[in-house]
Amino acid sequence: MRTYTPKADEIHHAWWVVDATDKPLGRLASEVARVIRGKHKPSYTPHLDTGDNVVIINAEKVRLTGNKADQKTYFRYSGYMGGERHIPYRRMLETHPDRVIELAVRGMLPKNALGRVLRKKLKVYAGTDHPHQGQQPQPLDI
Repeated sequence: MRTYTPKADEIHHAWWVVDATDKPLGRLASEVARVIRGKHKPSYTPHLDTGDNVVIINAEKVRLTGNKADQKTYFRYSGYMGGERHIPYRRMLETHPDRVIELAVRGMLPKNALGRVLRKKLKVYAGTDHPHQGQQPQPLDI
């Protein structure tokens, strides 16, 4: 028996909308990464993009459990000596709430060419408004 591989015209990419209000960041990110990757479909294939598009709204209302809100930092390095930047979670949430979720989901996707394609399927917005109403996204319960 041969392994089934879906053809390009057999793959359907649906649109989902997720409300991040009072959702734990890690649990939200892992479920969103699973949907973006396509693991919720019976036609999942590890080397193909079989996943769906996800729109996340209310990113500014996501929460962390325990003391992580005070202890978590985001690290950047410019490449120069002394070019390390540590940004606390609270400041990142105030200035760029969409990056908090994008970085969490990015860490759960593959680190290769397929992962770079899959990252473009995630749209994160701080408020409730988003420009993807034309795609008629369905609500995704997490």
